Amino acid sequence: MFTGFLSFSPNKKRTVILFLVMVGAMANNGRIRSAFPVTNGSKDLTPNSAPASTAGSEYGPVEFSREDVEALLNERIKYKSKFNYKERCENMMEYIKRLRLCIRWFQELELDYAFEQEKLKNALEMNEKHCADMETSLRNKEEELNMIIEELRKNFESAQIQLAKEQTEKLAANDSLGKEKEARLAVEKAQAGLTEELGKAQGELQTANQRIQSVNDMYKLLQEYNSSLQLYNSKLQGDLDEAHETIKRGEKERTAIVENIGNLKGQFSALQDQLAASKACQDDIMKQKAELVNEVASLKVELQQAKDERDHHLTELKTFQAEAAKYNDFKDTIAELEATCSSQSSQIRELQDQLVSSDRQLQMSDLTTFEKMNEFEEQKQTIIDLKSRVEEAELKFVEGEKLRKKLHNTILELKGNIRVFCRVRPLLPGENNGDEGKTISYPASLELLGRGIDLIQNAQKHSFTFDKVFVPNTSQEDVFIEISQLVQSALDGYKVCIFAYGQTGSGKTYTMMGKPGNVEEKGLIPRCLEQIFETRQSLRSQGWKYELQVSMLEIYNETIRDLLSTNKEAVRTDNGVSPQKHAIKHDAHGNTHVAELTILDVKSSREVSFLLDHAARNRSVGKTQMNEQSSRSHFVFTLRISGVNESTEQQVQGVLNLIDLAGSERLSKSGSTGDRLKETQAINKSLSSLGDVIFALGKKEDHVPFRNSKLTYLLQPCLGGDSKTLMFVNIAPESSSTGESLCSLRFAARVNACEIGTPRRQTNIKQLDRLSLG
Repeated sequence: MFTGFLSFSPNKKRTVILFLVMVGAMANNGRIRSAFPVTNGSKDLTPNSAPASTAGSEYGPVEFSREDVEALLNERIKYKSKFNYKERCENMMEYIKRLRLCIRWFQELELDYAFEQEKLKNALEMNEKHCADMETSLRNKEEELNMIIEELRKNFESAQIQLAKEQTEKLAANDSLGKEKEARLAVEKAQAGLTEELGKAQGELQTANQRIQSVNDMYKLLQEYNSSLQLYNSKLQGDLDEAHETIKRGEKERTAIVENIGNLKGQFSALQDQLAASKACQDDIMKQKAELVNEVASLKVELQQAKDERDHHLTELKTFQAEAAKYNDFKDTIAELEATCSSQSSQIRELQDQLVSSDRQLQMSDLTTFEKMNEFEEQKQTIIDLKSRVEEAELKFVEGEKLRKKLHNTILELKGNIRVFCRVRPLLPGENNGDEGKTISYPASLELLGRGIDLIQNAQKHSFTFDKVFVPNTSQEDVFIEISQLVQSALDGYKVCIFAYGQTGSGKTYTMMGKPGNVEEKGLIPRCLEQIFETRQSLRSQGWKYELQVSMLEIYNETIRDLLSTNKEAVRTDNGVSPQKHAIKHDAHGNTHVAELTILDVKSSREVSFLLDHAARNRSVGKTQMNEQSSRSHFVFTLRISGVNESTEQQVQGVLNLIDLAGSERLSKSGSTGDRLKETQAINKSLSSLGDVIFALGKKEDHVPFRNSKLTYLLQPCLGGDSKTLMFVNIAPESSSTGESLCSLRFAARVNACEIGTPRRQTNIKQLDRLSLG
C-alpha cells in the first residue's frame, strides 16, 4: 500500500504524515505507551502495552515512540549537491524504509490493540454473566438469611424468656446463698467470739486466784457504796413522798384559796353594790343640794327685790305722809299703800322664814353628804384592801398552780409518761352553734378544772382527763405558755418532741403553724423559734453560744420528701415519688439521721420563717369534702441545738421535733377518689401503725412494731427513748364528728398512759479527764 510513496505528490505526503501522526495520537490516547527506540536503550513503562511484533522486519525488533514518529515526519533530507539525484534517491529510499518500518509497527500495534479489545470484551461478558449469577445467588442467599434471621429472632425471644427465668432463679439462688453465707459467717463469728471468750476466760481463770483479795476488797467497797445508794434511794423516796404531800397540801391550799377567793368575790360584789347604791344616794343628795342652792339663790333674789320694793314704798309712804297734811284727799290711797306695805312685809317675813328653813336643810344635807363621803371613803378603802387580798390570793393560786405543774411534770418525767394536751377548736361559720353544748362539756370541779373533758355520744357520757384541756376560746399565746418550759428544755440539752394528732379539719395545722400574716394567731412552731432565739440572745451574757440547724421533711404515701431541697424534681415528681432515697437511721445514742436530707444553719427567726414558707409551698395539700385545704402528708420540723459555755466549757446538744400529722378521715365522709384515695389509705395506715406502737408500749411488750411505717420508725426515739414528748389531740366540736372525736380521745388516753423512760440530758465536759472509783 506504501510502495508508490515516492511518486506521491506533496499533498498526499502530507496526508500520509497526518495519518501517521493520528495513529500515534490514538496509541497515546489508548493509554498504550510505546517503548523508546532501542537506540535510546529504554524500555516500555506501560504494563498493558503488548510487545511489538518484528516478524518480517529487516531491521530487527524496532519500537517507536511519539517523539520518534514526529521527528521522522518532520525530518528534512539534506543533500550535498542539489543536482545529485542518486544521493537524493538513496536518502529517499532510506527515509521510505524507515517510514515503512514505522507503519508496520503501527499496524502490528493496532492488531495487538484489536486482539486486546476482543479479549476485554469477552472478559466483560464473562464478568457480566458472572455478576448476574452472583446477584441471583445473592438473592437466594438473602431470602435464606431472612428466614434464618426470623428463626434466630424467635429463638432469641425464647432465649430471653428463658434467660429471665434463669436470672430470677439465679437471684433467688444468690439470695439463698447470701443468706446461707451470712448465717455461716454469723456462726463463724459466733464460734470465733466463743473461742476468744474461752481464751479470755481461761486467762482470767489463771489470774483469778491473784485477784481474789482485790475482788474481796472491791466487794466491801461496793457493799458500802450499795448501802450509800440505798440511803440515797430512801432519801429520794422520802423526797418523793414529801413532794406528794406538798402536792396534796398545795391542792388543799388551792381549794381553800379558791373558796376564799369565791367568798372575797362575793363580798367584793356586795360592797360594789353598796358602793353603787351609795353613789346613787350621793348623786340624789347632790342634786337636791343643787336644787336647794338654786332655790335659796332665787329666794335671796326675791327677798332683795322685796326689800327694795319695801324701801321704795316706805319712801313713797313718807312722801305721801308728808304731803298728807297738804292733801287730805289722798287718805284712801295712803291706806291702800299701807295695806300693800303690810302685805309685802308679811311676804318678806315668810320669805325670810323659808330662807332660814332652806339654810337649815342645806346644813343638814351638807352633814349627810359629809357622812356619805366618809362612808364612801371607808368602803373604797375596804375595796382596795379586798382587791389587794384578791391579788395576793391570785398570786398564791398562780404560784401554787406553777408548783403543782412543776411537781406534776417532775412526777411524769420520773414515770416517763407522754404528756397529752387536748384542744377543742371553735365552731366554724356555717356549723351548728348548739352542737358544742350537746356533745362536749367541761367539768367544773376543782380537781378536774382545766384538765377534764366530757363527750356525749348516743346519750352516753364519756369522761377523759388529760394534763391540760384548752376550751375553744383559748388563744394561741395561752396555748404556747403551757409548753414554753418544755421548749426551754431543748436549750438545756434534752430531746423534745411535740406532735399534733386528730381528724381532718380539727385544727392541727392551725395549732402548729397558725394563720399566715396574722401576728396574734401565730402557731406553736413560730413562737417556739422566737423563744429559742430570744433565750439564746439572753444567755450570751452567761457565756453560752448556740448553733442552730433546721431540717424539714414530709412523709407522703410512705415516701420521705425533702421540703428544703432546691431541686424541684427531688421534691416532687408526677407520680408523687421522690427520686432520692432518704433512709432513716438511729445511732446508739438515740439520735435520728435521714440520708440525703437538707440541713441548713440558721441565725435568726426570720430565716426560719422564710424556710417555713418555702416548705409550706412544697408540702402536699388537697381538697376533700371535710376540709378545703387538707394536709395530705406528715410534716416534721427538726431543730438541732448545739451549745457550749466558754466559761465552764460545758456542752449541750438538744433536739426539738415539731410534727404536724396528717388527719385521719373516713372515706364515707371525705369522698376521696383517685390520688386522694391513695393518700387517705396511706395516712390511715401510718396512723394505724402509730396506734399499734402505742398499744404495744402500753402493754410493755418485748417487740414494738416501729418499722411498720416510716412515721413510727422516724418517731421511735420520741416514743421509746429518752425524749420529753407531748401530744396535742385536736377535737372538732360539731356533732357530725363525735365518732372521730371519741376515737381520738381514746387514743390520747392510751398515749397518756404510756411510759417511755426518764428523759436524759445530753451534756458533757471537754475540759479534764476525771477519776472514778473502781
